[in-house]
Amino acid sequence: MAPPTTRPADGSVTLRGIRKTFASTVAVDDVDLEVADGEFFAMLGPSGSGKTTVLRMIAGFEQPTEGTVLLGGSDVTAVPPHRRDVTTVFQDYALFPHMTLRENVEYGLRARNVATAERRRRAGDALAMVRLDHVADRKPAQLSGGQRQRVALARSLAVRPKVLLLDEPLGALDLKLREEMQVELKAIQREVGITFVFVTHDQDEALTLCDRLAVFNEGRIEQVGSARAVYEEPVNRFVAGFVGTSNILSGETAQQVVGRSGTWAVRPEKIGVLADTAPAPAGATVREGSVTEVVYAGASTRVLADLGPVTVTITSLNTAAASIVQRGDRIRLAWTDEALHQLTD
Repeated sequence: MAPPTTRPADGSVTLRGIRKTFASTVAVDDVDLEVADGEFFAMLGPSGSGKTTVLRMIAGFEQPTEGTVLLGGSDVTAVPPHRRDVTTVFQDYALFPHMTLRENVEYGLRARNVATAERRRRAGDALAMVRLDHVADRKPAQLSGGQRQRVALARSLAVRPKVLLLDEPLGALDLKLREEMQVELKAIQREVGITFVFVTHDQDEALTLCDRLAVFNEGRIEQVGSARAVYEEPVNRFVAGFVGTSNILSGETAQQVVGRSGTWAVRPEKIGVLADTAPAPAGATVREGSVTEVVYAGASTRVLADLGPVTVTITSLNTAAASIVQRGDRIRLAWTDEALHQLTD
């Protein structure tokens, strides 16, 4: 079972004991989850971890083998997708190429028998929200990938769902455009105030966007919490290693490097590099080693250092004051007790 977590009241999405099997394969195994009304919630995990299957069960595209799905407190487990107050934005946009942007956005409203004048007004409002109302008469082929994704978002928002489900919607975009769309998504969610449930395998994306997130692994939830809590206080090795990068120290290695038993995680950015003559911070642990690799990454540099029983990773910003090291250099590392986080395994 996932570790206990405080659940928000009046959840707009509630999953109770959800299990999904495909033949002999268990895709989702005993998932309990509650997403608060108006929350931007992310489901994060590697491919095959069960997150997309959970999203599809919320949408109604898949039926759970066991368990209950509730939307706004109502049991919708057996309710078909078109009768659930949710819409889904997919990675491939799913726009009709022969329709204009306005017609694409109106499509869902037409299917719901919304009157023509109201349909036109709501489509215009939705396109304005994603800043594409000035090109409403263009076809999807005339747009960039980011613009097409915004049209898909507008189409979903136009029907005013209680919950908007997003299945890795930014995965096909290049890095710069993906980062721009992350900012736009966050701003749009704040403006419309509806619940967003976002599936991604990109840890940075989840941390950037969400109010809270659930970390999935092999069909189960490992941890639920705020982005800061999950990053700063991972519950186990999997979360520490998947959400960001961690140096994991356990057993004999922990005794030698940390000076205590148990399993410990220390983030690379929390390890400092000391100049040869620089004193260590009061109470800090200091270890010496040799540099095995230096990776320049633009804004930061990643250094791998061999401490004897283990190789650790250090990340530092490339500021004017940053230490410059090379392969083969001797290095002094320091960290405080506050940088260490004990894991359950």
